[in-house]
Amino acid sequence: MTPTLVQDTHLPQRARDWAEIQERMLVPLYEAVYERLDVGAGTRLLGLGCGSGLALLLAAARGATVTGVDSDAIRLGLARERLLPQPAEGARRWNARLVRRADGVHEPEADAALPPAGPHPDVVTAFDALAQSAELARTAASLERGTPVVLAGWGPPERCGAAAVLHVAARLTEPRAARRGAAEGAAGCWQPGSRDDLEELAHRSGLRLDGSGRVACPFGYADMDSAVRGLLSTGLYDDAVRATDREQVRRELAGALQPHLRDDGTVWMPNLFRYVIARA
Repeated sequence: MTPTLVQDTHLPQRARDWAEIQERMLVPLYEAVYERLDVGAGTRLLGLGCGSGLALLLAAARGATVTGVDSDAIRLGLARERLLPQPAEGARRWNARLVRRADGVHEPEADAALPPAGPHPDVVTAFDALAQSAELARTAASLERGTPVVLAGWGPPERCGAAAVLHVAARLTEPRAARRGAAEGAAGCWQPGSRDDLEELAHRSGLRLDGSGRVACPFGYADMDSAVRGLLSTGLYDDAVRATDREQVRRELAGALQPHLRDDGTVWMPNLFRYVIARA
């Protein structure tokens, strides 16, 4: 769920919506991967596309030393609040380093006392792997042989309750796609996972396959407004907003979410995510 940002006036709040509403939906995936790879004290973990840092925080809480890389400065700022708060704030500072990726260049964004480079990671994660393909190839080439790399993404659409809701983006983008070409017009829309897409990405990145798994990650929201805000925060509706307008996308989303609205006002969608473990 990598964001393609739309209107500057919405960016800070949207990043907050991701961090406070949507990101937690993937906690079962993060925990399943960490449990399988025995992430804990002594683990050096590198998270590609770390966003606002929840996955890093969970690894750090297990005792890992974590480094996060992302291109989104606003989300990295939220990750810093979680992992590297100012001493005056009284919160715990974890053993973490955050790096902003800009035009293929890594720029230190964390505490100035942290070194710009360190030992090779023991584990690499790309929880939105298809959006991190270029970074994966560069990273894989620098890893020590045998280092596990986790690639994750959506499961098959028939196992994702959110599929119909996510397809709203493609439907609203169709007129724009017809004018610009389907491939370009759909670039910001949700693409259902194919059976071998993660495996193919691993091969293209020069990695050897060494296992896989599936994890249930239901999307649950306190109310309809939270569901709409959470889904918009993913960035998967950006082309739809450009092709129509934000309010129309919100209305269409709310309509598509109606089948998932419960009597108590909560919204619930079962989903399945896949991950592949590959090695350098």
